[in-house]
Amino acid sequence: MDKPIRLAILGSGNGTNAQQISEYFAGRTDVVVACIIYNKRDAYIAERAKKLGIESRYFGRADFYENHAVRDYLADKQIDWVILAGFLWLVPQELLQAYPGRIINIHPALLPKYGGKGMYGHHVHEAVVANHETESGITIHIVDEHYDRGTTLFQARCPLTPADTPDTLAEKIHLLEKEHFPRVIDETISGRK
Repeated sequence: MDKPIRLAILGSGNGTNAQQISEYFAGRTDVVVACIIYNKRDAYIAERAKKLGIESRYFGRADFYENHAVRDYLADKQIDWVILAGFLWLVPQELLQAYPGRIINIHPALLPKYGGKGMYGHHVHEAVVANHETESGITIHIVDEHYDRGTTLFQARCPLTPADTPDTLAEKIHLLEKEHFPRVIDETISGRK
């Protein structure tokens, strides 16, 4: 039997997407979530990983950008694809080189709108609502050396009404993430996309 595709999930916060991805692939023999990496010591994603029975590890800024610790850890875990699920740092060049075209991110807006440094989470929803947009959505894309600029794999849209607030928009976006992110990852890593 072929060895399973091994995923690493990188996150910075609550970890809802990491949990949904992990649950989606649970029980599969062809894909395994091998580890969850987080870059904020108190991130709840570590607790989610523990409950899911997935190895998790904290890495600080120097581990990502200076001493190769993250790259070495991923190599040691024999990772094939890296999934960003609420990971807020720019991916370092050495990881882009180690995983060319094999790092996937989700963004809570319809890129190229509302992307770039500082545009994450509630900041995005606030900007979308403040600009009276009539729709928003999610963009799943390959990561490159710029924030939110890599090749788009998939977009899903949701309508906005004048009554929407950043909080109600966040709820709509979470539903789109839950519905589409694990499936698009699956299709991409298996070559069906």
